[in-house]
Amino acid sequence: MPTLYLLPAPLGPDALHTLSPYAISLMHRLEYFIAERAKTARHLMKRTNLPHPISTLTIYELDKRTPPSEWQRFLDPALQGHDIGLLSEAGMPGIADPGSRIVTLAHETGIRVEPVTGPSSILLGLIASGLSGQNFCFHGYLPAKRSELTRQLSRLESLSKRFRQTQIFMETPYRNTAVVQEALNTLNPDTRFGIACDLTLPTEYIMTRTVSHWKKKPPPDLHKRPSIFLIGHSNG
Repeated sequence: MPTLYLLPAPLGPDALHTLSPYAISLMHRLEYFIAERAKTARHLMKRTNLPHPISTLTIYELDKRTPPSEWQRFLDPALQGHDIGLLSEAGMPGIADPGSRIVTLAHETGIRVEPVTGPSSILLGLIASGLSGQNFCFHGYLPAKRSELTRQLSRLESLSKRFRQTQIFMETPYRNTAVVQEALNTLNPDTRFGIACDLTLPTEYIMTRTVSHWKKKPPPDLHKRPSIFLIGHSNG
């Protein structure tokens, strides 16, 4: 039965070790792929020592601007008997990327879906934070406008206290410093704030402290470094 494989991608150029032999063997076997950027997908294939020419692959590009009228065409090879691989820019497809649209359509079309284990910055950041993994919520990107960001941070803090729920969000890497500063200015001193940066890379940094502690010992420079942020309370 033709299958849509949800393939992991490393979180950075020095993290190919996070892909399993099974995931790499699938990449080498497939001829059809759906990816956010074909260029990135091709680069990944080269790094895995693809045993055949890149030119033999068909890679459809799916991003937030791709019209729904194009989605079905991306799955047409499966209807003709071919397996397809779905790739994210980094990490697992369908989480904080547009891949979920294709997965939904695959279910509706009767195409088998198989997730393949790989790195997820959201889950890696959560389990390394020491905050509750029993009850958590991922919010994607918070508002860029300062006043709206402040309100949202306060809201997430309130949710974390009310439901004992870890709140997770991310930011465009070049805005990390501003977001951290706003969080430290907004959140209560006893609230725990976690930072997980450059996950799985040689420069990885993970730390969770109370806001009052962060103010005494600020985090390292996070500018242009992919990061996950967490708000919560002691998991004890």
